[in-house]
Amino acid sequence: MTSFSELGSPSPGSTAWRALLALAVVFVLLATTGWTAIRSHTGAADPLSASINAWRHGRLSGHALPDPYGSPRALNRWFDSLSKAQTDRLVRRYPLVIGNLNGAPVALRYRANRVALTKARAEERKRVHDPRLTPLGRADATRRMDRYEDLLGAGRQIFSFDPSGAGRAAEVFGDLAHATRVSIVVPGVDTNILTFQKTGRPYTATVGMARALYQNERTDAPDTKTAVIAWADYTSPAGIGMDAATGKLAAQGAVRLRALVDALPSLSRVSLMCHSYGSVVCGVAARDLPPKVTDIAVAGSPGMRADHVSDLGTSARVWAMRDSGDWIEDIPHLEVGGLGHGADPLSSGFGARVLSADGAHGHAGYFEPGTTSLDNFARVGIGAVQSVSCGNGDDCTAGLR
Repeated sequence: MTSFSELGSPSPGSTAWRALLALAVVFVLLATTGWTAIRSHTGAADPLSASINAWRHGRLSGHALPDPYGSPRALNRWFDSLSKAQTDRLVRRYPLVIGNLNGAPVALRYRANRVALTKARAEERKRVHDPRLTPLGRADATRRMDRYEDLLGAGRQIFSFDPSGAGRAAEVFGDLAHATRVSIVVPGVDTNILTFQKTGRPYTATVGMARALYQNERTDAPDTKTAVIAWADYTSPAGIGMDAATGKLAAQGAVRLRALVDALPSLSRVSLMCHSYGSVVCGVAARDLPPKVTDIAVAGSPGMRADHVSDLGTSARVWAMRDSGDWIEDIPHLEVGGLGHGADPLSSGFGARVLSADGAHGHAGYFEPGTTSLDNFARVGIGAVQSVSCGNGDDCTAGLR
């Protein structure tokens, strides 16, 4: 990677000068292609942090509660030692902690998040009628209240929920506790609690992506115990600006992604399905992911903060796809002084296995039912990698067993 200290004083026509101009193009393209800003929800309190602080000072049957950032296995053993009355008490007192705690039993997390969502909905209902808020503030409260109502729908398995800031969430499709194949959908820019799901163009949002993938996997492998996680549980860049062109938020998201993977059942095989800026998160996370992550598939990627798959430091197979009409193809794939995300994952020099994205239709269409791109994601997710459709004339299944 090139740093600004290596560039010196660029002269017109030099490689360094062209690199700097290319970065300017990144921002122009971002400004004209739909990465529009979404206003963050702000408030004086951070409910999750407050709940974690209360947990740290809490006691159960006279004993201190365990470190919420401790080993998932140790936390799981601790929960197994508790009675139902004790777990019920914890869920009532600390729903946000339990609902986001890697190591807590899956079903307990679902139950805790229903409690947390019910409380958050009540808070937003108060804000809707708060005369001190502007009309815009009350409209924001109404949207959030409606979203929480949606997430409380019958049968929904909310795996994490944090109302702080723009909001984060994750949802599970399938039986995660017993799954032997787990796919994690990692979305890109402008993902928050309000964009977690969409009524119009549902397959461009995290929930729709994950639901479509799960249905495809179930169709392809009905006898395989599969689960898909719609993982919008990191702070993604909001709109255009430095966050979208740097790896700061990707690095923070990578920490959260690794923690999630570490807490999944040890016998499961995990595949990451990473879209747009989500592929940056996956690229940064790759080096420290455990061997149970067998595949990382990226679509519409601006780069993975690497020049070659070997730089990712992972034993997982790396797959890449891009629709011919995806505007991200025109973004310069480079990194200068921390700006940009490195080589194009579809380039021959990068070394990824190139998949077909036929039918995707642009940057947001990779999970649309009936597309080859979704079929390929599903086959990677269930481990049927020899049956994927390759793209760009690439022999993407070479050497697979």
